[in-house]
Amino acid sequence: MKRFWKALRPVLVCFLIMTVLCGLVYPGVVTAIAQAAFPAQANGSIVTVTLKDGTKKEYGSALIAQEFTKPQYLIGRPLGATNLNPAGADEKKKVQERIAWWHGFDPANTADIPLDLVTASGSGVDPNVSPAAAEYQVARIARVRGLGEDSVRAVIAEYTAGKFLGFWGERAVNVLKVNLALDGLI
Repeated sequence: MKRFWKALRPVLVCFLIMTVLCGLVYPGVVTAIAQAAFPAQANGSIVTVTLKDGTKKEYGSALIAQEFTKPQYLIGRPLGATNLNPAGADEKKKVQERIAWWHGFDPANTADIPLDLVTASGSGVDPNVSPAAAEYQVARIARVRGLGEDSVRAVIAEYTAGKFLGFWGERAVNVLKVNLALDGLI
């Protein structure tokens, strides 16, 4: 029995040291660096608006999608990731249902529906749409809000991010920020 504990002691000591290092020290250091270098991102990139009465209100994260379904708003990608085969019958059925929804939601719009409005993102919570998806919705938003289409386009342009480092990725429109701007909150 003594031999057993003698053999087990280094294992337990190593286990405790690694638990403290990997479970407490490392996460603490990474959190401290993140808070110091990127405080907004480390705290969830919360969009906070100061209202006219001076109070502050949080509207969500700029990095996680919120669902908008009213016609006066820019509508983002479908929420909820799936593990369906992109070329499978179930995914095609979902896409057809979403196309039908868009046609029913805005029957005046006969343009082709951009792909990102009928397919979920890999995470299922993409806060952005493509500029084409935003443009597809401009006429409806302008009509419902009683604004000119150019006014809506200007708001969309203001919250359209360019490619990372000017060449990597795609341009993206932040749905939450556009809708807050359209409501006059930011």
